[in-house]
Amino acid sequence: MIIKRLELGPMANFQYLVGDQASKFVAAIDPGWETDEIISEAKRAGLKITHILLTHTHFDHVNCAASLAKKTGASIYVHYSEAGGIGEDVIKTEDGTKIKVGGLEIACLHTPGHSPGSQCFLAGQAIFTGDTLFVDGVGRTDLDGSDPEEMFKSLQKLAALPGGTIVYPGHNYGVEPTSSIEEQKKRNPYLKMRNIGEFLRGA
Repeated sequence: MIIKRLELGPMANFQYLVGDQASKFVAAIDPGWETDEIISEAKRAGLKITHILLTHTHFDHVNCAASLAKKTGASIYVHYSEAGGIGEDVIKTEDGTKIKVGGLEIACLHTPGHSPGSQCFLAGQAIFTGDTLFVDGVGRTDLDGSDPEEMFKSLQKLAALPGGTIVYPGHNYGVEPTSSIEEQKKRNPYLKMRNIGEFLRGA
């Protein structure tokens, strides 16, 4: 599997190129900044961007989605509950949707909380978590459309993944760019909370 991480823009956003080694087809996850740099990185590595996957539709994750789609011909995938914020020419996903990028299968996990249509993308032993789960933290739940109770449920869903699953977050907010589910269950205070009352007091 191919995973290329780009840190671009003024908000420490991580953007990813994820795909299949054999075909060199990749998905661009959360292209929020610098369309030309994303395309240049793909070209340098001999990769073709065929899909654009959005974890949610906050501006810093989608700024470049339309321009990247126009320049590459890639299709945009977004959870159906937030599709209206992107435009009509998108493919709507839901929990359990499977997306094929070359020979790589990517599964959509609906993880509301930060936003109604937040979703994570599971590819093999990698989970791309957007603004749901950060290294040692979680996304904000005090924004319009946020829901702390839904966030707690979503975090429990992620915590149930195999411990060796590697977390690739949407921002460089941690002491390291990636971590594992097992390590985050030990270190991340929000994954240590076992009931909704405790989470709401800490959120």
